[in-house]
Amino acid sequence: MRSVALLGATGSIGQQTLDVLRREPDSLRLESIAGGRRVDELIATAREFHVTSIGVTTDEDAAIVRAALPKAHVVVGDSGLAELAASSDVVVNAVVGFAGLAATLSALEAGRRLALANKESLVAAAPLVDEVRSARPTDLVPIDSEHCAIHQCLAGASSQNHYESVRRLILTASGGPFRTKSIDELRDVTITDALAHPTWSMGPKITVDSSTLMNKGLEVLEASALFGIGVDRIDVVVHPQSIVHSMVEYVDGSTLAQLSRPDMRLPIAYCLGLPQRFDHGWGSLSFDSALSLEFEPPRRDAFPALDLAYEAGRIGEGAPACLSAANEVAVAGFLDGVIGWSDIVPVVRDVLARYERIPLRTVEALRELDDWSRVCAHERMKSS
Repeated sequence: MRSVALLGATGSIGQQTLDVLRREPDSLRLESIAGGRRVDELIATAREFHVTSIGVTTDEDAAIVRAALPKAHVVVGDSGLAELAASSDVVVNAVVGFAGLAATLSALEAGRRLALANKESLVAAAPLVDEVRSARPTDLVPIDSEHCAIHQCLAGASSQNHYESVRRLILTASGGPFRTKSIDELRDVTITDALAHPTWSMGPKITVDSSTLMNKGLEVLEASALFGIGVDRIDVVVHPQSIVHSMVEYVDGSTLAQLSRPDMRLPIAYCLGLPQRFDHGWGSLSFDSALSLEFEPPRRDAFPALDLAYEAGRIGEGAPACLSAANEVAVAGFLDGVIGWSDIVPVVRDVLARYERIPLRTVEALRELDDWSRVCAHERMKSS
């Protein structure tokens, strides 16, 4: 039986991971959990799965958990996440933001399988993660549906020499809620408009990122870091049905694709069970009736965030971290009504233009760059 540490247990990915675990009690055992401020949910999950180790964010929350579960081992903060990440066979890292970085590094250093849903670990902290991965064999599998699709399509391909048999990776994008809107129409986008995603139910930040296509730009950077393939060998295609989750084109002209209905339990189960595939059929397709699949190039003139992410990828080092932090501030500014939707990308572009290439070798250097990028983004928004 494989033990599992679930970090970010109260979020969307965490809850769907619990659903997978409920279906596989003979194969997977939940050993430890961690979450944010929803302590009551953590306690309920610990009781349901008989979890013995629990991570929380504050000493106050730790006291609440210890009172409710006196026999539990309770840890606090980043160091607590790192401890839990080193203790189980598989670590599901669904922690949001920089808090997940300590768990990522700890799991990889301990030789655990890391099922990763924390984008910051690979977008902002790729140099730090690469250093660990280059020093020892690691088992890193992506939960994100597009990257999990690529992982499956690369099965059997040699990773030596940067996958020389692969011509390109092709990430699919739903196109977001504004796929067919003109540039003039995009000037009048409201918060409600931006939060109305046609396919996925997600949090507000990532939903806005989907509307600007910044989410796909960040996924390009993540794919580059995951698979060691430069951004110029990674393409994006708009696929409104969200059935084909991504593709890999090989040098002989063959293209492999992974297809399923949108259901995050499928990639989660894949990461937990690999090389076994659990027999549940999440996302299963029916070909008994007509199924149409459409593909079209992204409208780069209307959605410049995509090219901005490619620019950050070509610069390298801390540029993706700068882009990610500035975008987070700009999206928050939009959701707070400080700037308009069409101001998000200009804010990020101006901050990236001020970035000076510096080596990132420590978490402290990364945090300093993150802080600098956020300050610059706030200053730029004030002048909008």
